[in-house]
Amino acid sequence: MHAIGVDIGGTKIAVGVVDEDGRILAQVRRETAADDVADIDRAIADAVTELTKEHEVGAIGLAAAGFVSPDRQGVNFAPNIAWREYPLAEKVGALIDSDLPIVVENDANAAGWAEFRFGAGRAATDMIMLTVGTGLGGAVIVGGELVRGKWGAAAEVGHMRVVPEGHYCGCGHEGCWEQYASGSALVRDAQHAAVAYPDRAARLLELAGGSPEEIRGPQVTRAAKEGDELAIELLATLGRWIGEGAASVAALLDPEIFVIGGGVGAAGELLLGPVRRGYEAQLSALGHRPVAQIELARHGNEAGIVGAADLARR
Repeated sequence: MHAIGVDIGGTKIAVGVVDEDGRILAQVRRETAADDVADIDRAIADAVTELTKEHEVGAIGLAAAGFVSPDRQGVNFAPNIAWREYPLAEKVGALIDSDLPIVVENDANAAGWAEFRFGAGRAATDMIMLTVGTGLGGAVIVGGELVRGKWGAAAEVGHMRVVPEGHYCGCGHEGCWEQYASGSALVRDAQHAAVAYPDRAARLLELAGGSPEEIRGPQVTRAAKEGDELAIELLATLGRWIGEGAASVAALLDPEIFVIGGGVGAAGELLLGPVRRGYEAQLSALGHRPVAQIELARHGNEAGIVGAADLARR
């Protein structure tokens, strides 16, 4: 049975028809506004309607960046989209001329499930996915099952507190892991470095048109691949934060593999090397236990679509 997966972001949604082997057969995109939830609903319904005209599907999965309700029908809270106790499945269903079942899943859970079923973690039984993007999302697979928790809020690893009285976070607290281990953290540190050390940041400033405020993550990755010393250091700092936090997660869950997803994965070993070193430096009982693999995700930006569809189908 084919299913539709919808990956909902703050500025756009990606919608695809996915077969039983995790292949996307057709895909469309729509622009959205994070502060207009009705606009997001309409965009989803419009895209789904377009795809169902050409493809027969049996379910719809919505991958949402937020705390999903236990019944997997709504979003209780989202840091970056205006969802508060929002019945997302009901709202979208009312706009679609169909009785297809609709399932809501956390976007990181969806991406993690795609990697577990069809990607880097397909040979594992216990896997943790870390999606390093604007924030830091997570997915936890234990014994082949996705862990959602009693109230659907499990695996929000980005909101573990790692620095008391640290940087403010969109969740309303301070010092969350995602404030140090995310694409946003990389950009913040790069922009600050460009102001404090303009000579060292010459290449980054060149790529950003001379303005520190215009520095973005892909520019840091590009400069690092060119051998720029500051950019390499910035990625190493990000990698260390990811690795050290992963070691704390491993103390609780003892996975066999961590899968790193998100845009920063484009840095490859420039990121993975520091992640692995940071992980081993903080891993308890090192030398007396197996060390988890740390690998890049294989599904890229399509993981949310694939995972949401497969979870809805199941």
